[in-house]
Amino acid sequence: MTNDTSLTPMMEQYFRIKELHRDALLFFRLGDFYEMFYEDAKLAAPVLDIALTSRQKVPMCGVPYHAVGSYLPKLLRQGYKVAICEQVEDPKAAKGVVKREVIKVLTPGTAIEVETEDAKESTFIVSLALEEEGWGMALLDLAAGEIRALEGGWPEAKLLADEIFKAAPKEVLYPEGAEEALARVLASNGPAGAALSPAEGWLFDPPEAARVLLGHFGGRSLAGFGLEDKKRAVAAAGALIAYVRKVRQDSLALVHRISYLHAGSHLVLDATTVRNLELVRNLRDGKVKDTLLDVIDLTVTAPGGRLLRSWLLRPLFDAKEIADRQDGVAEALDTTIGRRELREVLKGVLDLERLAGKIALAAAHPRDLVALKRSLAPLPRVQRELGSFSAGVFKAISGRWDNAEDVAGHIEKAILDEPAFLLTEGGIIKDGYNAELDDLRSVSRSGKSFIAQLERRERERTGIGSLKVRFNKVFGYYIEVTKPNLPQVPADYMRKQTLVNSERFLTPELKEYEEKVLHAEERIGVLEHKLFLEVREAVARETARLQRIAADVAALDVLLALAECAARRNYVRPAVGEGDALRIEAGRHPVIETSQAEPFIPNDLELDSGSNQILIITGPNMGGKSTFLRQAALISILGQMGAFVPAKSATLGLVDRIFTRIGAMDFLSVGQSTFMVEMLETA
Repeated sequence: MTNDTSLTPMMEQYFRIKELHRDALLFFRLGDFYEMFYEDAKLAAPVLDIALTSRQKVPMCGVPYHAVGSYLPKLLRQGYKVAICEQVEDPKAAKGVVKREVIKVLTPGTAIEVETEDAKESTFIVSLALEEEGWGMALLDLAAGEIRALEGGWPEAKLLADEIFKAAPKEVLYPEGAEEALARVLASNGPAGAALSPAEGWLFDPPEAARVLLGHFGGRSLAGFGLEDKKRAVAAAGALIAYVRKVRQDSLALVHRISYLHAGSHLVLDATTVRNLELVRNLRDGKVKDTLLDVIDLTVTAPGGRLLRSWLLRPLFDAKEIADRQDGVAEALDTTIGRRELREVLKGVLDLERLAGKIALAAAHPRDLVALKRSLAPLPRVQRELGSFSAGVFKAISGRWDNAEDVAGHIEKAILDEPAFLLTEGGIIKDGYNAELDDLRSVSRSGKSFIAQLERRERERTGIGSLKVRFNKVFGYYIEVTKPNLPQVPADYMRKQTLVNSERFLTPELKEYEEKVLHAEERIGVLEHKLFLEVREAVARETARLQRIAADVAALDVLLALAECAARRNYVRPAVGEGDALRIEAGRHPVIETSQAEPFIPNDLELDSGSNQILIITGPNMGGKSTFLRQAALISILGQMGAFVPAKSATLGLVDRIFTRIGAMDFLSVGQSTFMVEMLETA
């Protein structure tokens, strides 16, 4: 900040607003640009790859307001928060400095209206209640509208670190003053590049947090949400709701579910296991390529891709739930034509979760509403195709299926199929939707016929055969008369402009019509904007419903994708949950068999708690020891997430946890063994 008394009124306004948003980069609206000044400009310019300039020794940079969507993701990915400061009054009507206000603060964990690099990756914000006796965690994906909470004592701190690692949140909320405890939690597996957001400690006070949660979700008790006597989980979840209300109050409508995450309800995969087995990121460059997720992800929708990742990182620990998923995959596998037709139809469904989020956040443009309408259009056909499936998971989805035809119909009736991008220039609303708009358009469109009639009458009245009535955007409507015919100009003509070879005139009738048309065009823009906002608000009221539809689309997509994977890669249904034996006949490593040209040589495995408790595996470099170990783990994970597995047959006893520590690491998909990697590192 500065104490410079020579600041202009506009810069004084800037500093007043910046003082309220010290932890964010302030996008300050000046005309057609968002400008940044001082330290904000120095930080943002290199990230956005734009020029850093200065005026009167003030560092500054800026981006066009209509292209801001392409710049914001770069800042959010680097962990910055951005405060959007808009002009909230018409500059023409302003007396003195135009009034400006911050209309929203975008944070890495809440900015779901901003496009992400990978649409199949969730945007999580995690809240941590860190107390002496233990910790609480709440995880929120705004697009899905669900909070999941968990708590434990410090002996289970590794569980907390593992859950944070698997979620890979974009933002971490924690109590002010708890930096030391936070650093310990994030020391080994902290999310790279996540924004750290301290909040007032009282927000994490359990009674206050409980009050906030009950106020948001309703009800008299938290018992119905599984949170009774979970004071640290409640503290984290309540603080998270309070924080979202502060920075993105408009987004609270998206959050409609909360549940307690029971640690024992899933196969436990800690951070080391997820990393070493390369489930979602490879060890070479941290990308999805050559991971188990890469091999099995044949989903065709973004919500489906996000759900598949969640299933992979949280395999089930209930034999009946696993069997239910397997029944669905088996039926889809056997119903080849129906599966392929459904998958083809689902390709027309865009990211319903994020579209609904943008609409609820009042960040959606007309084209987003059209995209939503087009995404809803295939749903009736999906419902018809789904009716021929009989597995329990499909019947459950079919029983609650919602085509949202009323929502699609409202958008179809109101919004043009190819609407304008800007909200204030018209070209959004269809004819026939609003009577007042139709009347104004009739006036605006009558220009050509009016000009032709007026031109004919004036030629007859004046006797000037070359007289022309014209219009341009600079001078509006005018009558043009060439110099030789000027003596015949009537007395009621008012001179408007003199040219070399002609003169331009107005008549009272033409002036009146011009005012009428220009007023109509201005009114059209204002009215279309108002009508669009009404349509958007009406759709926003259906947010929870659209999120439920997206969840069903995602579940259907994942089941069909797992069946497609089984068909393409020759996977079989494993028997899961019978005893403790692990028997795999002609098993294959799912990643290596797809990433190398040579055929994979299948192998067998038999383990149980009786005479085959331990296997000691020896062999030369590149002999397949690490591959064999990992293969067993990957097949168990696939089996317990409800997928089919790469083998001739498999019997898999339920596994509650997988531990893995295989050498340093290996890059087998590119032909480098554990030993080779160690030698290269040594060299």
